[in-house]
Amino acid sequence: VHPANGNPDGTLVNAILAMCKESLSGIGGEIRPGIVHRLDKDTSGLLIVAKNDLAHMNMSKQIQDRKVTKKYIALVRGIVPEDEATIDMPIARSQKDRKKMAVTNKNSRKAVTHIEVLKRFYASNVTLVKATLETGRTHQIRVHMSYINHPLVGDEVYGKKDGKFKVTGQMLHAKTLGFNHPITGKYVEFQSNLPNEFLNIIDKLEKKENASQ
Repeated sequence: VHPANGNPDGTLVNAILAMCKESLSGIGGEIRPGIVHRLDKDTSGLLIVAKNDLAHMNMSKQIQDRKVTKKYIALVRGIVPEDEATIDMPIARSQKDRKKMAVTNKNSRKAVTHIEVLKRFYASNVTLVKATLETGRTHQIRVHMSYINHPLVGDEVYGKKDGKFKVTGQMLHAKTLGFNHPITGKYVEFQSNLPNEFLNIIDKLEKKENASQ
């Protein structure tokens, strides 16, 4: 999303600076201008960028008050048995690996993810799910799904490397984003189509599933 050690350019911030020039919120500082919240590297989909400080403060408050609708589509390993479930487990920085987050009660913050099964691919032993965030902790969906033994396909940080799926990063897409417009106050909601890589994998899974029946 923004420049960091090892990634000085080629980020979203570089792109929006080129497009919006100086018309961005300065609250995030020089490195994160306009960035209200972030997506993990290799997670596709929607996020909010503020063009002025008023909008930035308003959107940050809505996120803090859990008034922003955030729904994701994820492809996870294994067959999730429940049609719907809520994962209410606190998350904090891992004590074993500081680059990772973990479910723990030590110095943690509340984290709640609601999941709904969209499709079970029994022939491939994977499940397509919708994940709705009640909170917005770092790596929340990835950590929660790994904790219940259904890590995301392509997630080598919280899952295991598997040559069965040749994908770019974890199969996680921020599909729906809704909030009250910071100026008008009217509720607005946006949708983002799944990227081609994601769609191609689902298509292959569907074909394999149909062939096995």
